[in-house]
Amino acid sequence: MRGSVCGLLPAEDIQALVDALRARGHAVIAPVVDGGVLALAEVANADAIAAGWTAEQTPGRYRLTRRADSLRFATGPTALPWKRFLHPPETLLFRARRDGDDFAVTETPPAPRPQALLGLLPCDLAAVARLDEAMAGDALYQARRQATLLVAVTCAEAAATCFCTSLGTGPAVAGPCDLALSELPGRGLLVEARSAAGEAIAAALPLTAAEDRDFADRDAIAARTAAAQTRRLPADVAGVLRRAVEHPRWQAVADRCLTCGNCTSQCPTCFCSTVEDATSLDGATAERRRVWDGCFSLDFSYVVGGPVRQSAAARYRHWITHKLSTWHDQFGTSGCVGCGRCIAWCPVGIDITEEAAILAAAEEREAAP
Repeated sequence: MRGSVCGLLPAEDIQALVDALRARGHAVIAPVVDGGVLALAEVANADAIAAGWTAEQTPGRYRLTRRADSLRFATGPTALPWKRFLHPPETLLFRARRDGDDFAVTETPPAPRPQALLGLLPCDLAAVARLDEAMAGDALYQARRQATLLVAVTCAEAAATCFCTSLGTGPAVAGPCDLALSELPGRGLLVEARSAAGEAIAAALPLTAAEDRDFADRDAIAARTAAAQTRRLPADVAGVLRRAVEHPRWQAVADRCLTCGNCTSQCPTCFCSTVEDATSLDGATAERRRVWDGCFSLDFSYVVGGPVRQSAAARYRHWITHKLSTWHDQFGTSGCVGCGRCIAWCPVGIDITEEAAILAAAEEREAAP
């Protein structure tokens, strides 16, 4: 796949890309080094974008390390997912004040600021597509999404926790985006416009003509990254989970699980939320906010009489089953994109691919003559 407009941007001219995005009125969000992790923040200067770093990620462990080169986008997944820029952890829905026997709304969510997400890995790009489907009817999400440009990059570094190849979400940039970048060592950035907005941005860049070898190298980078991945999901993982509702493995996982919710907050596609109300002590003013919630919270499944999923086993089973199985029933695809964040950021190192493989192997043993 090639973009409608393609060219090479010298590595030293990446500031031109940042400037072109900002000239359109977009805040540029990119990976930066902050607090010992690859975080995400607004940048005005390309020098602020993390360069020459990568993250060693294994179950329950994340360590930022120096690379031998100065590549900007060979980092592996960032510590935090990009979803917070489309579906923030906390959103004001309204503020109101008492007006006699009635009330008056004094504040509602402001119009979102235009933004460009620069450096999305293919798995994170796929996650945006999942959120687009899941939150198609959410006006606040849609307003942010329509104000957002997506600048994706070919993944050049797989973490040990990555498994995007099992889900077809990487390492090549295949999903819809505005610009697709590939970092070609010694030559710069291969820039591909994949939307009308992307074409306008590309037109403002000092690009030189791209050659066939540039696209061949782009594809070779993605192939090497794919070959480096060692984690896999079972072929029929959705069916395995549907048939494993009463399997004793759930309790074995629950014996380790802290139900802390790290996996849901780190997951780039988890979108569940709740609403919280707060009132001033004198009852004169009130506000309502939407905040992230997740299925590991005991109150998440609370109905009349108490929580539906009281045990850790039930909550973990619900999370992994929805992510890898019943999401297909809702949206026709997997809710997982293979980024591996839930593995790296689980305090006790629970591995979603390992748990799925154990259940699949158990089913095979039970089916054997």
